[in-house]
Amino acid sequence: MSLLVVGSIALDTVETPFGRHADILGGSATFFSVSASLFTKPRLVGVVGSDFPPEHIKALRKRKIDTAGIEYADGQTFRWNGRYTGDMNSAETLSVHLNVFGNFDPKVPDKFRDSSLVFLANGSTSIQMKVLSQVPKAKFIMVDTMNLWIETEREKLIELIKKANGLILNNHEAAMLTGKHNLIAAAKEILAYGLDVLVIKKGEHGAMLFDRKGNFFAIPAFPLDNVKDPTGAGDSFAGGFMGYLDKAGNTDFNTMKKALVYGTMTASFAVEDFSLNRLLKATTVQLKTRAEKFKKMFTL
Repeated sequence: MSLLVVGSIALDTVETPFGRHADILGGSATFFSVSASLFTKPRLVGVVGSDFPPEHIKALRKRKIDTAGIEYADGQTFRWNGRYTGDMNSAETLSVHLNVFGNFDPKVPDKFRDSSLVFLANGSTSIQMKVLSQVPKAKFIMVDTMNLWIETEREKLIELIKKANGLILNNHEAAMLTGKHNLIAAAKEILAYGLDVLVIKKGEHGAMLFDRKGNFFAIPAFPLDNVKDPTGAGDSFAGGFMGYLDKAGNTDFNTMKKALVYGTMTASFAVEDFSLNRLLKATTVQLKTRAEKFKKMFTL
């Protein structure tokens, strides 16, 4: 199989109780790709500006990420500036500058168009829609979204969901999309759009997996005592989830249950340091060791 991700590549400025770091590598598609690279060789489509440091591209390629789909545009790279305080469960956005990402018109390279698994990373629903016609051989399309697009592009988002196989969003977004605060009820309504599978993230409380046949699976987050930067945790989770599916060559429910575990593991690595510093150092051996430790948590 083959895994394609389309989304943002960014330079972030992040402040947490553990420090402040400016212009560090970020972006939804970036976190996704690095996490997925622990399982497979993801294909990345995104856009960067003339200010984007070449060493970041080298770091991605070192992880066997195919960067042929990265477009270089005149202007500045997408920038996000955020701050975490207290329990760091949510970020305060201090500034956002879309820059070249604001005019991003995704073009999937010919050699990527046979991708069987496609992940539409968090971004404008309009951008996500433009990808669909370019991946005619996709067998499984997963969509990520956020509160902004639910608020501003709701009808278009629902149209996109109806064309996809899966959706990933957090518990607050699920409630916003459906008007239901009971997540089981919200999941039933979202699946009724025609999805095969739905993943609801609950941050430090884990994740839930639903499918249209009525199957359900839930796990907690991996317990950590050294969370330094939660930026990209959700995207890293998605990368681990989809990366495992690509490696397994299957999208049945039992495989997705294992994928949910490995998505949780990749997210746990991501938050242990700023930017992608910890993920870029993670190995498959470390991943498997952490997964085994996690599984033992449920053994009586």
